[in-house]
Amino acid sequence: MALDHIDIAELDPAHTVVVATGNAHKLIEIEEILGRALPGTRFVALGQLGDFEDPEETGSTFAENAIIKAEAAVAETGLVSVADDSGLVVDALDGEPGVYSARYAGVHGDDAANNAKLLANMRDVPDAERTARFMSVVALIEPSGVVRLGKGVCEGVVGHEGRGDHGFGYDPLFLPDDTPGKTMAELLPEEKNAISHRFHALQDLCAQLASEGASVGDNETAEEA
Repeated sequence: MALDHIDIAELDPAHTVVVATGNAHKLIEIEEILGRALPGTRFVALGQLGDFEDPEETGSTFAENAIIKAEAAVAETGLVSVADDSGLVVDALDGEPGVYSARYAGVHGDDAANNAKLLANMRDVPDAERTARFMSVVALIEPSGVVRLGKGVCEGVVGHEGRGDHGFGYDPLFLPDDTPGKTMAELLPEEKNAISHRFHALQDLCAQLASEGASVGDNETAEEA
């Protein structure tokens, strides 16, 4: 799904949220949920506004990296921005791959290599100890510096082999507790979105905005995180 270019000068800063992504599906997912708490707001992908360099994710936590990406989008556009950071946390590996999930094997976004390394590192881990969780943090930051964070978790276990053609990343290896016997990659998109860590993080953020009665650019009801 291609994203159309948008002239930033045409946007109303009081009713616009920039999503730090070039992924159309992520834009739609975020707009569908956050739009409930921010009616009348237009959500646009950062990639629609120009070709911006990705910031270096130097954080040691998902929250820190989400904030880094959202702050970079605010700096580039001057608009309220939202970004997420997520990954797989495996108990038997002391939390690995964690914030390095996308580059676990050394090359960013090499899903096959990352999955192969994960399986190799868990070769001798028994079923009872293969517990893991996908974690996500969504940061919404206003130009004034106000930060809101939504957090979500999807509990499950790491399988012994990849299964399924949907999803990406570690989805073929991860079996959510909410869908016994099925990997994340065996779920249809609507099934995955109903239980995913990002869904829960967005729901958390949405609840905060709704409870505050907040609107884009409304700093009086917000608390800095």
